[in-house]
Amino acid sequence: MARDLSVVIPLHDEAPNLEQLHRELTETLSATGRDYELVFVDDGSTDATFELLARFRSQDPRVRVVRFRKNFGQTAAFSAGFAHAAGQIIVTMDGDLQNDPADIPALVARLEQGYDIVCGWRRRRHDTWLTRRLPSMIANAIISWSTGVHLHDYGCSLKAFRAEVVKPLKLYGEMHRFIPALASEMGVRVDEMVVNHRPRTRGRSKYGLSRTVRVILDLMTVKFLLSYSTRPLQMFGLLGLLMGGAGLAVTGWLAYLRLFGNQPIGDRPLLLFGILLIFTGVQLGTLGLLAELQARTYHESQDKPTYVIREILE
Repeated sequence: MARDLSVVIPLHDEAPNLEQLHRELTETLSATGRDYELVFVDDGSTDATFELLARFRSQDPRVRVVRFRKNFGQTAAFSAGFAHAAGQIIVTMDGDLQNDPADIPALVARLEQGYDIVCGWRRRRHDTWLTRRLPSMIANAIISWSTGVHLHDYGCSLKAFRAEVVKPLKLYGEMHRFIPALASEMGVRVDEMVVNHRPRTRGRSKYGLSRTVRVILDLMTVKFLLSYSTRPLQMFGLLGLLMGGAGLAVTGWLAYLRLFGNQPIGDRPLLLFGILLIFTGVQLGTLGLLAELQARTYHESQDKPTYVIREILE
């Protein structure tokens, strides 16, 4: 059954926070008068999280629960939540009470001003500076620069989306934080607004510095998808031409020395280096051609267009 609003909340061992979270969400969303649902995704919790969710479901028909067999990660939890959400607008948030449910009506109102995605910005974060805030500042700067979608806080889970924008996305790894960048390929309108960020009072954080490496690797994937997913030959081919050209220049110079300068070149490391550059250039060009064929097979086998239509007037 279609609804106005779905709130997707991934959970992993958040039992101490669930009573307050459900109460605050219910009070806030009931006051809006919207037809809403709460989609809780239990990401392999080992505490009493699922038992509490089952009780909420028996008492509140607007609660839906998706339970994983094991811990698959936050990106998988968001993806499952999107797949099971029935709302025309989908709001995401964490289940640790650091995101404030009271910000949801303002996010939705901003979205309805003509935007497709509205992201929360935790201007005043209540997290440790060295292990959370500093890596986040660096990551946000790098992501904004490399993707061209400039946001202050990619890591804030409190976001609002139009369902037709977020549902088609396929998310892997740690890519949930890159949704605004991935969706930018569709020509969406993205905005951000300052939201409240509360200190964690119960439970413990599931994230640390180890996550930074995975985020950087996923950023490389996102950059490639945004720039070259439908034209990989332009990247691999350019690299191949540069390396192959450099190799030809090196070997050409050595050939000139041998033919016209009568200098021996067989014992020069530069000769092997030039040959290596030529072979590497040929391999990169071949890899680009194979990737081009793969990209065409991917789009044509799924009947997936290389464009996105906003509307048609006839």
